Amino acid sequence: MKRREFLKNTAVAGAAGVAASTLAAPAIAKGHTEMNIVSTWGRDFPGLGTSAQRLAARIPELSEGRIQVKYFAAGERVGAFDSFDEVASGNSQAYIAAEYYWKGKHPGFAYFTAVPFGFTFVEMEAWMKFGGGQQLH
Repeated sequence: MKRREFLKNTAVAGAAGVAASTLAAPAIAKGHTEMNIVSTWGRDFPGLGTSAQRLAARIPELSEGRIQVKYFAAGERVGAFDSFDEVASGNSQAYIAAEYYWKGKHPGFAYFTAVPFGFTFVEMEAWMKFGGGQQLH
């Protein structure tokens, strides 16, 4: 995939995210809304699963009850690797997962999971331009 195409697709995805976030504003303005969050991890999976539960419990607190969250661990609403499609269909409003699970949908998702090898920004740029990073993409 060429860099321009990747940047174009990323910009389109970003614009779609902004558009979707503005659509939810009227529901919040009415007083309260319900949000379904699906996860790729089990409910009691150490670290990732328990952190997802804490986030789901914290959102209503931080929104002073205006956003109510129903959290579904892997397999409770959809299969673990069906989370992306569940949200894309509009049946749920968010997922908690590692973006590299969706690399088959677009290779750009791998970049949003983690910085490879723990590079700093300068090191990442150097690797992309001169160390073979662009060729991997």
